[in-house]
Amino acid sequence: MGARIEHLVTSGTFSLDGGTWDVDNNVWIVGDDTEAIVIDAAHDAEAIAQAVGGRTLRAIVCTHAHNDHIDAAPDLAARTGAPVLLHPDDLPLWKQTHPDRAPDAELTDGQGLTVAGIELTVLHTPGHAPGAVCLYAPALTALFSGDTLFAGGPGATGRSYSHFPTIIESIRDRLLTLPGDTVVHTGHGETTSIAAEAPHLQEWIDRGF
Repeated sequence: MGARIEHLVTSGTFSLDGGTWDVDNNVWIVGDDTEAIVIDAAHDAEAIAQAVGGRTLRAIVCTHAHNDHIDAAPDLAARTGAPVLLHPDDLPLWKQTHPDRAPDAELTDGQGLTVAGIELTVLHTPGHAPGAVCLYAPALTALFSGDTLFAGGPGATGRSYSHFPTIIESIRDRLLTLPGDTVVHTGHGETTSIAAEAPHLQEWIDRGF
């Protein structure tokens, strides 16, 4: 089979600024029958490793470094030998969760990641976190948005390291310019599309969240 998108939901907690909340996270696997990448190794390395199965794991890509998106990354890397990739602007957040284990390589804006014969382009989309990225895979008509864009609006910007005007700029300039039929695979909750979200940009600005 050719490249495809697989999905599992893992559960755990998100902690920042002294608070902790129960969360369900989307983990996305992109690949074919022989190789794959994991986008956001959240909470349960064993479940993610089982979903990958016997395939070669090429990379563990972190859309940002909030603990609920990276807590299982070192364990999954140890199990599979795959490198953990993170944008360097999110290192301060990463170190809150993994002070003794650095990511293996940096993500950069415009970088291409190739798996199963397709390319995913890294889009630096700060706002929810300084080093937040999305991954755009035109061959799959897919965007993996982390916590930058959800069904119904932008990711939260009320906590440390986040900034509302910046996330709006990222969404407006980097995401809503993509083809409308692009399916948005989010970090939490349901998928959406660029066409479904684009008409609401001004509403989000007026609401200020």
